[in-house]
Amino acid sequence: MIMGPARADATAEGAGTAEIVRTARMTGLFYLGMAITGVLGFLVIRPRLFAADDPSATLAHLVGNGSLVRAGVVLEMLMVLTQALTAMWFYRLFRTVDAFAAGGIAAFGLVNAVIGLGSAAFLATAAEIAFGPVGDAPTTVYLLYLVSGNLWGVGAMFFGLWLIPMGLCVLRSGWMPRPLGWALIGGGAGYLLGAFIVYLAPEAQVVAELVAIPAHVGEFWMVGYLLVRGVHRRALQEAPRDDAHMALPAAT
Repeated sequence: MIMGPARADATAEGAGTAEIVRTARMTGLFYLGMAITGVLGFLVIRPRLFAADDPSATLAHLVGNGSLVRAGVVLEMLMVLTQALTAMWFYRLFRTVDAFAAGGIAAFGLVNAVIGLGSAAFLATAAEIAFGPVGDAPTTVYLLYLVSGNLWGVGAMFFGLWLIPMGLCVLRSGWMPRPLGWALIGGGAGYLLGAFIVYLAPEAQVVAELVAIPAHVGEFWMVGYLLVRGVHRRALQEAPRDDAHMALPAAT
């Protein structure tokens, strides 16, 4: 039986919608993986190993917790992997909405991944020196952890920058709630500002943490929406058929 033009268009549109939803959920899965590995590595393991202002204690922590040290390096590597995949899948999701903004998400996200890669290399070097001491091991290990931490500190700029085009894509696509888009844009700007506050006014650390709160809210909201809803299906169905920026990607 030959399928009529209208039915063929509806079938193609339905397939395109399903592909976008699948891409959105895969993006959310990668984003969740990035969040989990980041929290475990930076907020759980690192504080148990790095003793601020105490090189000898830092070295002792590493020597006495070999498995934890290796887990910290692996988690940092996994965060790099999931960050890179998240950046690429966001581009795949939003490229037909706004290619420039989607490219910004991918570019800034990949810079984040490179920062993480450098941090993981410093942590791996610190572990190697801790278990096979050379020279002034306490000072060297402590210095490597400081450099790793400051890589993430200055790299916070790009964690802020990648949220801004992400929020723009949310607003322009209509695929997610508009407040989510504004939360991402405002959070990205706050994260960017906080990165400078930390170094311009170290005593204002609390302020830097406060201005980053909208970013955390926006990111976890985004992860949840991508995983649970994917995208707003009605917005896909209402997208203009002749709009090049809103056209549905071809099904694969």
